[in-house]
Amino acid sequence: MKKLLLTLVLMLPMMANAYDAKIDGIYYNFAGNEAEVTRQVGLHGGIVSYTGFVDIPETVTWNSKTYTVTSVGSYAFNQCTGLTSVTIPNSVTSIGNYAFAYCYSLTSVTIPNSVTLIGNSAFQSCYALTSVTIPNSVTSIAGGAFNGCSGLTSITIPNSVTSIGPHAFSSCI
Repeated sequence: MKKLLLTLVLMLPMMANAYDAKIDGIYYNFAGNEAEVTRQVGLHGGIVSYTGFVDIPETVTWNSKTYTVTSVGSYAFNQCTGLTSVTIPNSVTSIGNYAFAYCYSLTSVTIPNSVTLIGNSAFQSCYALTSVTIPNSVTSIAGGAFNGCSGLTSITIPNSVTSIGPHAFSSCI
């Protein structure tokens, strides 16, 4: 039992920082030459809460190596209630599950033409989001993607979208 407890205590720092780097206030994980925007979890389970405007760069440099930002990972901005606007670069091809869910103040998001997939509940309960234009590159909108976006009054969905998951626009009154 003491060994297990000691092992868990020693692992806490690794579990607390589930990211590779923090660059200009944004957290990333790296694989090969690619970077994914990720979520920072604090030592006691708290999360970083982005506020205002976030401009995700197309590339980031870490330890003298340049990475292309290719995805906004699952839960990356989840529950950032003070986040108002996000610009996603043309290098991003996917927006992960719950990536912006519960960002109650999010009024504006620019989804670039490079994105092909919008994940499960990616923008769930973004109440302040009023208008969304899905680019021609998107082929799939997962279930619950815009569920609960009660302020949504305008959405443009191109012919390229061949799949819309269940409840993708549920409660968008």
